[in-house]
Amino acid sequence: MTLKEGQRVKLAADTRLTDRAAMTQDSPTSPGGVAGSLLLAAGIEGTVERVIEHEHQSHEAREYERLTSLLDAFGRDMPAGSRKQLEEQIASLEPEWIAYQQRGQRVTVRVRFDLGLILDDADEDAFTPA
Repeated sequence: MTLKEGQRVKLAADTRLTDRAAMTQDSPTSPGGVAGSLLLAAGIEGTVERVIEHEHQSHEAREYERLTSLLDAFGRDMPAGSRKQLEEQIASLEPEWIAYQQRGQRVTVRVRFDLGLILDDADEDAFTPA
């Protein structure tokens, strides 16, 4: 599923957010900040403000692309030994290439919920169309 900016969505499952929080005003009871958690209930609705597609291609997957391109472009003109060595290198990198293709791209979104909260850098799988 690919979400789009401006699309209405709902949170697919209860989601707990935890982290250290900095206080915006001095508080006599908690001088350095507080540890907190926020539980967002499944079904709350909001609007997608931003969609970011992240490219997470490993070095091996990039090398597979580079070597297959090299073989496609110059393989017929290469000496047999060099071509065979290149084909062996490509074959050794193929599992990483297949894994990369199966993972697909990671897509994160920024959603402004109707109740005023903003959830940023969340996986798009956390939402369903409203």
